[in-house]
Amino acid sequence: MGRVEGRVAVITGAGTGIGRAAAVRLAQEGATVALTDIDPERVAEVAQQIGPAATFFAHDVRVESNWQQIMSDVKSQHGRVDILVNNAGILATQSTQDIEDVELDEWKAVHAVNVDGVYLGCRYGVRTMKSHGGSIVNMSSIAGLVGTPHLAAYGASKGAVRQLTKSVALHCGRKGYGIRCNSVHPGIIQTNMGTQVMSMGGADPQENWKARTAQIPLGEPGQPVDVANCILFLASDEARHVTGAELVVDGGMTAA
Repeated sequence: MGRVEGRVAVITGAGTGIGRAAAVRLAQEGATVALTDIDPERVAEVAQQIGPAATFFAHDVRVESNWQQIMSDVKSQHGRVDILVNNAGILATQSTQDIEDVELDEWKAVHAVNVDGVYLGCRYGVRTMKSHGGSIVNMSSIAGLVGTPHLAAYGASKGAVRQLTKSVALHCGRKGYGIRCNSVHPGIIQTNMGTQVMSMGGADPQENWKARTAQIPLGEPGQPVDVANCILFLASDEARHVTGAELVVDGGMTAA
């Protein structure tokens, strides 16, 4: 216990799934957690579950002024920010994303959350933490590592997060800021977004879960806590010499 004792963490998209699990794990290991989500009622429930170590904020990661206000508020309340988990993301707003059919509005909507939101988080995270150092963890996906013909917009957005992470890591390292920046790449994880993936294109989600699970070398989908534990590692001093790295959490899918 206490792997991030005394640290202050900001976690976006903390109302559900991986973000929720990461908030709980970081709090269990001693962090004060500031939870953000576009759905304030949902994230308030998570903060209540965690207890006094948690505060929550309504947050649209696409809006620069939201980032400025939240970082200012967290710093005012807790004196500093040590950890930023850029987890908020969306899969799709339409039922198909193959390159022939994906609409420009769909492309822009996915990138606004998944890329612009992470860019703004890194921008204000670095500005807030550069005086004392810290850790930024960006949520990418195995879709950022391999082709996704049925999810062109989503895959491209997660590829952008992967590359941005490396650029931020090198910038902070060369500036001597003491800020590490790494990306996490989940595979098939049992979350609401996971079920949405299985339903894309009108597919039967139950049958798709079975078919996709059969492709996982470890034989089962991951759980949100599996990803949260990797986020915890990257946020802690155990990863003090790790930056610009890609941590894949996919049960061996991309190794095949």
